[in-house]
Amino acid sequence: MGHRLLPLAALVAGIGLITQAAGAQSLRALQPLDDRGLVTYFIADGLPGSQFQASDRELATWALTSWETSVGGALRFEPAGENNALLRIHWVPAEDGLYGEMRPLMVNGRRGAAVYVRPDTNALGPDLAERARRDPLFRDTIVYLTCVHELGHALGLEHTDDFRDIMYFFGFGGDIPGFFGRYRTQLKDRSAIPNVSSLSAADVARVRELYGR
Repeated sequence: MGHRLLPLAALVAGIGLITQAAGAQSLRALQPLDDRGLVTYFIADGLPGSQFQASDRELATWALTSWETSVGGALRFEPAGENNALLRIHWVPAEDGLYGEMRPLMVNGRRGAAVYVRPDTNALGPDLAERARRDPLFRDTIVYLTCVHELGHALGLEHTDDFRDIMYFFGFGGDIPGFFGRYRTQLKDRSAIPNVSSLSAADVARVRELYGR
């Protein structure tokens, strides 16, 4: 998918980007999840070579809870088997310029989504990879924020050009290591993640427009 990118350029190309052209085209067609009743979800095991860790399941669950909390209960998530889950999270090996992806799907006549997260921080270039190796909580920050971002697309949110937003598009540039670092600095330990929101006021306002009934 697309041309080979240098490691840092691949990161700048962005979480949630398929390729700069194809990703923009697909994200323009985003629609909200069909949230009649509970939104069921499934978190898969990591594929070989993905660098998935068992604790990443917890990060994905916390990411779901973050969005659920942001709309005051208008969204409710509940685990289910893969075949019936409206929202499905998969852990897959890294690809050139592709560290997260959302694909719409239909589940029993309802609009659902499949989210693909690539938790291999070694693919993000030597500087970020070394920082993640030295600091496991920085590694978890990257994986967690990727989950939050891609789940935002699953919920129907588009990229933004505001660096404060979790839905910010890295194609606009900016201090990308700082994007992750500002969240990491708020964490004393891993248990703090579910209590520290990664969502901006604008992120919350947009998702409430879709689900805040």
